[in-house]
Parts: sequence; C-alpha cells; structure tokens
Amino acid sequence: MAIDPREKIVLFIDGANLYATSKAIGIDIDYRRLLAEFSAKAYLLRANYYTALVEEQEYSSIRPLIDWLDYNGFTVVTKPAKEFTDATGRRKVKGNMDIELTVDALELAPYYDHMVLFSGDGDFTALVAALQRRGKRVTVVSTLTTSTPMISDELRRQADFFLDVADLAKTVGRPPSSRPAAAPAPGE
Repeated sequence: MAIDPREKIVLFIDGANLYATSKAIGIDIDYRRLLAEFSAKAYLLRANYYTALVEEQEYSSIRPLIDWLDYNGFTVVTKPAKEFTDATGRRKVKGNMDIELTVDALELAPYYDHMVLFSGDGDFTALVAALQRRGKRVTVVSTLTTSTPMISDELRRQADFFLDVADLAKTVGRPPSSRPAAAPAPGE
C-alpha cells in the first residue's frame, strides 16, 4: 500500500459495498484491526462508515455493528432506508449513501492528504477525480478476486492506488463468524 507515513489519511467506508465485497470473498472485517492497520501507516484523521438503516424493524442485524463502530473510533453516518414495492410486487429496500459520503469527502478535503475509499461503486469516479484535482491521493479498496469483479473498471483506473480486500484481509480479516449472518445493509 502506497501511503506516506507523513500523510494525514481518512477512511471512507461504503458499508453496504464493503459488506457485499467481504461476503463475496468469504471473510469478515475486524474493524478494530482495520483502524490499527491504517493508524500504523500514517496519521489517521478520521474513519467514516456510511450505511442506511431500516428504521421500522424491531431488530436490525447491523445495529450491533453500528453501535460498536460508533463507540470505537468511527464516525457513523446513517439515514433511513426507503421501502417500496417493485413492478413485480416484490418488496425492495433502497438506501444509497453516495451523496453523504461525497459531500463529507469534499468538505474534509482541506484537512487530509490521502483518502482511502472502501467501495467499488463506479459512481465515485467523479469524486475521486475531483479530489485528485485538489491534490489529494486516493486509494480505492475493493476486490478483483471474485468471478465478477466488485469494482468498476472506471473507478479502478481513476484511483491513484488500488488495494484488494483479499490482500487487506491478511491483516484485518477473519473467517466468517459462527453467529448468524447479518443481513446486508440496504443498498443498490
């Protein structure tokens, strides 16, 4: 990973995207080790985690993770997910956090040197380009190891550096836990 130890870095985690990526490669992320990994590389200014929540659910499987992150060094940004019925009558849940992540990344830009974006969503290509025009370096974290890559080609090409979650998993991953699998956070 090409992070200069003199840099101020920020982590921006698209929760639904990282969840899908880690499940696709068969690992869980140890978020305590993730913070330690990046704190050891440079000055970690902020670690933001973005996810949408279904509010009317009595129990949300993602709530314990959100609470833990909130108390352990992450800034958690949530919003209510939208529920709707599609044309075939199936119930769908949508909760896209792209705008919130983008606005925060641009507002914080004067204070950091290097952004680490945990997402493969091609919608972030314009954000990466805008940050680079402001002199920022951007590492994108996703994976190419699945049968269908979890990162858009445009985003990978735009980023200064690409880090595969499968490689990062060697230090911050763990085998999937024996507790019931958490439902994915609402997303695209």
